[in-house]
This record gives sequence, C-alpha cells and structure tokens, in this order.
Amino acid sequence: MISTWLTERLGLTLPLVGAPMGGRAGGRLAGEVSRAGGIGMLGAARYTTAEWIAEESAVARERGGGRLGIGLMTWSLDADDTLLGAALEQRPDLVSLSFGDPEPYVRRAHDAGALVCSQINSLEDLRVVESAGVDFVVAQGGEAGGHTGHVATLPLMQMVLEATDLPVVVAGGIGSGRGLAAVLAAGAVGGLVGTALLASPEADGPEYSRRRVVSAGGTDTVYTDVFDRARSQPWPTRWGARVIVNDFTRRWSGRPEVSDADLAASYDKDDPDLGVVNAGQSAGLVAAAEPAHDVIRRIAADAEELLARLR
Repeated sequence: MISTWLTERLGLTLPLVGAPMGGRAGGRLAGEVSRAGGIGMLGAARYTTAEWIAEESAVARERGGGRLGIGLMTWSLDADDTLLGAALEQRPDLVSLSFGDPEPYVRRAHDAGALVCSQINSLEDLRVVESAGVDFVVAQGGEAGGHTGHVATLPLMQMVLEATDLPVVVAGGIGSGRGLAAVLAAGAVGGLVGTALLASPEADGPEYSRRRVVSAGGTDTVYTDVFDRARSQPWPTRWGARVIVNDFTRRWSGRPEVSDADLAASYDKDDPDLGVVNAGQSAGLVAAAEPAHDVIRRIAADAEELLARLR
C-alpha cells in the first residue's frame, strides 16, 4: 500500500481523489471511488440544489463505506453560500473550495470537521489559498478536463512543490498508474482523477458523453468558453473549460464576436455534435467504459508496482 499524508489524514488505503465534476460526479461515482480506497467528491455545481446534495451524499456514503467529499465553486458562493451550508450539513470528510478566494468559508468547513483543499492553477492562486488556511492544495494543470487554467501540469506541479510547505495533490492528465507514480515520485501526496472516470457507468450525464470519451484521442480536446456562454454560466473569464471537440466547438470556438444569444440558439445538450463533454487530454488513455472502482484500483496498483521498481 502507498502511504502518504493524504491517506493518513483521511484514513484512505489509496492516495487518490475523485474529481468533483459538476454534472458527472454524483453519489454513485463518488461512492465507488471511496469504495476502491480513495475518496470521491460530489460535484456541487452552481445549478445543483440542497436537496441534491443531501440525496447524493447518502448514496455516496452507502457505497463508499461512509467517506464523503464535496466540491464547490468558490466564485458562486460569493453571491449565495446556500450550497456550502447544505454541504456542511452532511458532515463531509473533505470539502473542496476552488476557483476563487476560499477565505470566507474555510473556518466554517473546519468547524464542521472537514479538511479543506483548493484547486489552484498558478502561484498567485497558491498564495491566496495559503492565506485562507486550507489544509492542502490541488495543483491542477491545463491538461485537465472542465474548467482549468493555462499552465501545464508538469511545470505547475514543480513550481507549487517548490513554493509551499502545504501537502500537494496533483490534477490534470493522471489517467494511469504511470501518471500517479510520477506525481508521487516528485513529492505530491496524491492524485486527483476525473477524465479517467468519465466513461464509467457510475458517472452521471448522457450516454453519448461516455462514448465520446472512449473514442477521443489526446488531441481531441479544446480549451474554450463557448459552452459557458451558450448555457449562461457566469464563470469568471480567467477560467475556460477543456472539452471534447465537436461540431459546436468547430463552428464557434475562437469567435469572440459571436453573441451569447447565437451560441444559445445553436446549443443542444441532447445532441452529441452540439452538447458539451468536459474532458481532459488523458481521454486518450480511456479505452473502455470500466467501473470506477476498477479504474481507481488499477491506477493505484500500477503506480505501486512502478514505484517499487524505483526503490
């Protein structure tokens, strides 16, 4: 077994965290990551409800042996922190407060008994969340699926590890044991996995999203804001999203002159050629729709074998 600060503090057997992917990471997916030995997180996106958090938390705990993580978008809490209150009512083991300054919310999460982490995309982000008092950081590289920054995982990881004494988990491109072994060997305490789980039957979302992830290669993603604009999702402009290319992105990405109204008129969430599939470059490593439990266990086992060779 691989033992790190992360496994010891959260009582895990594997140093892996399931990404809190909005619209994809519900109770079934989070629970299966926890059942495998890591900790899964619900993706409590801006459009979710307190009722959804309660219902999905119960599912995650039942499947995952009691462990629970919940991820929230900090920028949306600044306008309405209802979802944070709903999340803390579930007494999660881990709360992720990402994409913004978590300072107003960290003490509340700690008082509820949770560890707090924040995903960061730059050294400037690191200084903000350090000052806020988070317990660890997630260095999320630009290869990651969904909303992310612009610095690639490898240089970001090195910069963050050199610049902080906080424990560091790494996200962005970890889709196999080789990826996990690499970040652990570099000094990280774990890996956060998202794209590798998107084809799993426990992931929420339309069936076509699973097929798209399986068929996508490493060059079949694009970094864009067109889906946020089409769906009136008011994400801060500094964060675009990495998605799988389709007819919608081919037509509209890179055209800032196009109106949000035109984008909305063209968008169709039920059409694989016009709907969004958030996924990272590690989609090129997803070859089949495997259960999330099996994916997590294999990544960890392969990493352990590779690290044993180094030793």
